[in-house]
Amino acid sequence: MNWFREILSVALGGLTARKVRTLLIMLGPVLGAAGIVAAVGLNESAKGDVRQTLERLGTNLIVASADGTFSGGEAPTLPEDAVSRTMNVSTVDRAAGITEIGSLIVLPSQGGRDFFRTIPVPVLTSDQNLLDVLDARMLYGRFINGADEENVFRSAVIGQDLARDYQYLPGEVRTIDVNGETYGVVGVLENVDLVPKLDTAVIIPKSAAEEDFDIEQKPTTLYVRAVEGAVDATSNALPVAINLGGDEGVTVAVPSDLLEAQGAVDTTLRNILFLMGGLALLVGGVGIANVMSISVIQRSGEIGIRRALGHTKVTIAMQFVLEALFVGVLGGLAGVLAGVGVIYLVSSILGWVATLNIPLFLVAGGMALIVSIIAGLYPALKAARLEPLETLRLG
Repeated sequence: MNWFREILSVALGGLTARKVRTLLIMLGPVLGAAGIVAAVGLNESAKGDVRQTLERLGTNLIVASADGTFSGGEAPTLPEDAVSRTMNVSTVDRAAGITEIGSLIVLPSQGGRDFFRTIPVPVLTSDQNLLDVLDARMLYGRFINGADEENVFRSAVIGQDLARDYQYLPGEVRTIDVNGETYGVVGVLENVDLVPKLDTAVIIPKSAAEEDFDIEQKPTTLYVRAVEGAVDATSNALPVAINLGGDEGVTVAVPSDLLEAQGAVDTTLRNILFLMGGLALLVGGVGIANVMSISVIQRSGEIGIRRALGHTKVTIAMQFVLEALFVGVLGGLAGVLAGVGVIYLVSSILGWVATLNIPLFLVAGGMALIVSIIAGLYPALKAARLEPLETLRLG
């Protein structure tokens, strides 16, 4: 064991004596292991965020929209009794409709009428049970209620993003200008992940919209909650139920499918990043072989002296293999730690819960170690073949 301890000491000494070269050799394993760990870890964290969103919002929300058949050449709407027709479907749990009002200009009353959003602000009316159907919540304030409808109050609920853009503060008494009519903001709706257009919308009472803008209360979109396990059956039944026997004029979508599709895209991206990490390991292996081969030439005098003192070709080769082994261990460990750091950093920025795959750490570190050892075999064999007299020429 003394000879092995001596070789181990020489290998460590060779690495510590040339710190810059050692760091350059380690760069490949570090980047490769970090890329693999970060790619898979971020993908798992993103999937976890999608799963949490689906669990919170449910996968049974269906959106039915008019595609123009009911309205001729006008803005597409659904039949006025579309909600009641929808509720006749046995697999429907609850439903609510909204009516989008076009060609309206929305301005924050405070701050001057010369200020306006460059992005159009949706103005709409809705059924009072919209929050219940969407499982949405108020950020603060209240939603449109029966008193608003009965008394034709000019009340308004605005989306969270619009409230931020218009700098509305919680508890502050504010108004909003809708096509020249002043509406009092009674609440701010928290962002609805499955219906993002509500995040910048203004929702007003149906009665006020009829009086101020002379619109017909025909819904443009229905939000439907199907009973659990009956999403496909409900999606197929809705167009026929709304159209009283036909299946034209209604477009049906399931928003949660988009989130699941996003998960599939994330998996593809994960695989690409995983391959890039593996490629970085291979490039790093080439770098290890190259730098260590140059090191063999630079250290030919040392090798010649050791051979002259009786060290065999095996011990010389083992010295360089051990150096590669140390590089792989340290590089793999540093790469895993760097990858974990990237996972936590990105997850904290995006609001995800960081997901760590412990077995993956062993895989990434093991790959870095294996690539480093394989890359170190060539310079090790090259050093072992040097004869003492040949080292004098190289030195």
